[in-house]
Amino acid sequence: MTIFDHLLLAMGTPAQGAPSPWVQLLPFALVLAIFYFVILLPMKRKQQKVQTFLDALKAGDRVVTSGGMYGTITRVGDLAVQLQVADKVRIEVSRNAIVGYQGQEPVAPDSGQAS
Repeated sequence: MTIFDHLLLAMGTPAQGAPSPWVQLLPFALVLAIFYFVILLPMKRKQQKVQTFLDALKAGDRVVTSGGMYGTITRVGDLAVQLQVADKVRIEVSRNAIVGYQGQEPVAPDSGQAS
């Protein structure tokens, strides 16, 4: 027998005491579980917190937009809110553009602007 024949025989025979397929999937399952608990679950909680904040907006709230505009909500709609930014100056902005209350940490993340 040549060395190539030995290699072919060694490659074709299963190793003794090889772990079952379930044991081989265990590291993959652990990585998925870590990914879920470290990345996806906190992101989902943050998204729920932002949605609760946006649903609770009401007239009279002093807010900040993602563009840095400060104003007081004068009217709340389904998709947009009206902000009074100065005396007799009102603008309409998307509800999703509101990131927090004035003087507090932002609730919603910035819209991808570099700082």
